[in-house]
Amino acid sequence: MSCPEPSCLRSEIVQSFALDLSCQKMCVESDGCEIEGCSSSDEVHTLSGSMSPALNSSPDLHPCNPGQKFRAALLRCRSPFVAAGILSFGNVLNYMDRYTVAGVLLDIQKHFEVGDSGAGLLQTVFICSFMVAAPIFGYLGDRFNRKIILSCGIFFWSFVTLLSSFITKDYYWLLVLSRCLVGIGESSYSSISPTIIGDLFTNNKRTMMLSVFYLAIPLGSGLGYILGSIAKDAGGHWYWALRVSPMLGLIAGTLILIVVPEPKRGIADHITGRIKTRTSWLCDMKALAKNRSYVFSSLASAAVSFATGAFGIWIPQYLVRAQVVQKTAVSCTYQPCSSKDSLIFGAITCVTGLLGVVIGAVTTRLCRQKTERADPLVCAVSMLGSAIFICLIFVVAKKSIVGAYICIFIGETLLFLNWAITADILMFVVIPTRRATAVAFQGFTSHLLGDAGSPYLIGLISDALQESYATSSLWQFLSLGYALMLCPFVIVLGGMFFLATALFFLDDRDKAEKQ
Repeated sequence: MSCPEPSCLRSEIVQSFALDLSCQKMCVESDGCEIEGCSSSDEVHTLSGSMSPALNSSPDLHPCNPGQKFRAALLRCRSPFVAAGILSFGNVLNYMDRYTVAGVLLDIQKHFEVGDSGAGLLQTVFICSFMVAAPIFGYLGDRFNRKIILSCGIFFWSFVTLLSSFITKDYYWLLVLSRCLVGIGESSYSSISPTIIGDLFTNNKRTMMLSVFYLAIPLGSGLGYILGSIAKDAGGHWYWALRVSPMLGLIAGTLILIVVPEPKRGIADHITGRIKTRTSWLCDMKALAKNRSYVFSSLASAAVSFATGAFGIWIPQYLVRAQVVQKTAVSCTYQPCSSKDSLIFGAITCVTGLLGVVIGAVTTRLCRQKTERADPLVCAVSMLGSAIFICLIFVVAKKSIVGAYICIFIGETLLFLNWAITADILMFVVIPTRRATAVAFQGFTSHLLGDAGSPYLIGLISDALQESYATSSLWQFLSLGYALMLCPFVIVLGGMFFLATALFFLDDRDKAEKQ
């Protein structure tokens, strides 16, 4: 069948609209607004996917202009899988920007002449602003157009990150302030984007898509170390590390604004007809506070955030100090410092993130055939296993860097295994009109009790322990290791919280389905 001439198609060729769409010969309207120049009897297919009622034959044919053809091409791209891919790409950039600073942290310390606690402050202020803004964006995400909020957030943090790369040596406080503002911009994305995926998919497909989305956490974190280190080496200064992610952020924000649809809340769960009224924010918060699965899984997420926040900032430095003790490397006194350990740690984080998310999704899917409590139980077992290997890092690092990397690889794989599963637990036990608020408040809790304070706390403990032996390379290594030993104990506590989640999961899931 050949492509017809550009025109508004008449009713007799509605059945072959897929072919006509591929030829871009349809009159298209943007999100329900009729395009000027097309009569009411013409076939119109909206960008949100709805079709007009039965069409009548018309002798008048109106040529499609270039704008209509462009919008028809967009329609083909606005599938749920493409939308999930773009949202996942944006999440990669979020975490890439977050951990770019960690990849060049030693250079920043030397440049601004700050200690471990001052360096840890950069991540702490970022997370504090992130968690304070999260409930606000959660409220907005349950009530207003989500993709516009997402795009504005990405444009904002991209602009601030780019400007922060021009801060001079005497204005460290400006760099701290810029990280605070970046946290606000990134908070909008993390709070809202999972809810769009939740409204595009359901059941195992939703688990798979959320797994891809949360793969961005370790993947983006690892790329932050890698691209930050590469950009620094290529440009000869750590400033260049902060100029990569903003350019990509502008692309992601534009794609979200143009291509990603705004699905009706709850449409994937087939409950849109039953949602008659929207509850108040106070009512939502009371319901979430009574949801035991949600509360315990949020506390478990805080334990994961505590460990990943501290590790992301300090493990590369810890490994550098271990090599100085082993006399296989020397302390950095001039910039640029060696990026080898940041690159290796970044690569390990990318690979372990991929393995962890895939293993988590597959394991949960198989275990659901045996028990309906599979989701929280898989998370609990992975957390407890991770704590063992993370403890071993500090045992073997003094003698073998390779051994330390092996323990990091296994420990991170088990730790990253629960990212997507935790999000899926939330989707099961929280009704759709409350999900953005639930995601935001879970993020707030996770950061408040987790990585908002852990980088600074670890740096503070390390500084306090090495205060009397500031010039000793061995004590600098040991003090940071002792401080990081706090993480495995917090991870075990997180595993206990997931076990508690398993006790109440079925009851809370049934309540959400009945509502």
